[in-house]
Amino acid sequence: MEENNYKVFVAAIVLVLSILRVQSVEEVKKLPSCNFKAIYNFGDSNSDTGSGFAAFYPAGPPCGETYFHRPAGRGSDGRLIIDFIAERLGLPYLSGYLDSIGTNFRHGANFATGGATIRPQNEAYSSNGVSPFSLDIQIVQFDQFRARSSYFYNQAKWRRNLPRPEDFSSALYVFDIGMNDIAAGFRKMNDTERRESIPDMIQQLAKAVQHLYEGGARTFWIHNTGPYGCLAITLHYHLDPNEVDKQGCVKVQNDMAIEFNRQLKKKVIKLRTELANASITYVDIYSAKYEMIGNAKQEGFVDAKGICCGFHEDDIHVYCGHKENLNGTEIYAGSCKDPSKYISWDGVHYSEAANHWVATRTLNGLFNNPPLPITLACRA
Repeated sequence: MEENNYKVFVAAIVLVLSILRVQSVEEVKKLPSCNFKAIYNFGDSNSDTGSGFAAFYPAGPPCGETYFHRPAGRGSDGRLIIDFIAERLGLPYLSGYLDSIGTNFRHGANFATGGATIRPQNEAYSSNGVSPFSLDIQIVQFDQFRARSSYFYNQAKWRRNLPRPEDFSSALYVFDIGMNDIAAGFRKMNDTERRESIPDMIQQLAKAVQHLYEGGARTFWIHNTGPYGCLAITLHYHLDPNEVDKQGCVKVQNDMAIEFNRQLKKKVIKLRTELANASITYVDIYSAKYEMIGNAKQEGFVDAKGICCGFHEDDIHVYCGHKENLNGTEIYAGSCKDPSKYISWDGVHYSEAANHWVATRTLNGLFNNPPLPITLACRA
């Protein structure tokens, strides 16, 4: 693993050299890192660190067992990519905005909630797990958070767990959202309608970036959406060979994600010209995850269809941490012996090991445009 990380580091340095046109690794090392004082994150369950479980139903054991050794508001056995971002920047893990206990917002806040979408879906959470806290609401929450935290910060006794007002402009703003919009499209629309909905998704995300920029935000780290057709719970079904791509993933679902990402990248490039003082990094999460899934066994994982937590046999599905009585026998859907060997934690969300694999490569710049590490994101 250490050898692989070294190779990733060297490859990242080569990319940085090419884009910055400097002469040596030593010169790259001398470049001053961005001094991010805080992180503000907007997204869904891929980056939710507590808001979803605070607002709806808490995830019990075995979630969190690998790193936190207890449920920690994350849909995984451990850390998410957003946690590895915080670690890389030397900042604490982000508290969920909706979490009322044990929170500390000194170095940022996390507005992501599980089931969140870019566009409001007007569906009940109890029906399809769609969060009412869509991206537009998360931005409203941020505005309120900024206004109220700045007010209370000026009253000395409240300062300890609040961000410094001047830190908002030097913060990193992260977006990791879109997959639930694609899922909703397959649930409610035909192919034509799905494709026609993408431009509005992109425009709504761009609108959020522009709004934050107008409020003083300057550095943005925008994840595209992952390979929706490669979710392990989907691969667990008996798929028609004509419906899958070279990795065994559902082609029509991945095609939708690819088109979303194509339009998102195009919009990011346009935003760079429109927002003159912004630094915007487009992070190709799709390619990183797709490569990991395609090389699962070479990278030390079991087959990508494997699900660590849950009971999935034939058409019987008991989800992670749940119990169900089947033909007089109680089945508890617990976790596997070694989660680090699995890409998928619960069939939908990724394991800590998989999140670490992706984070190592994206934070070093390998899948980014421009290909800069996150520590230099303010220079994008």
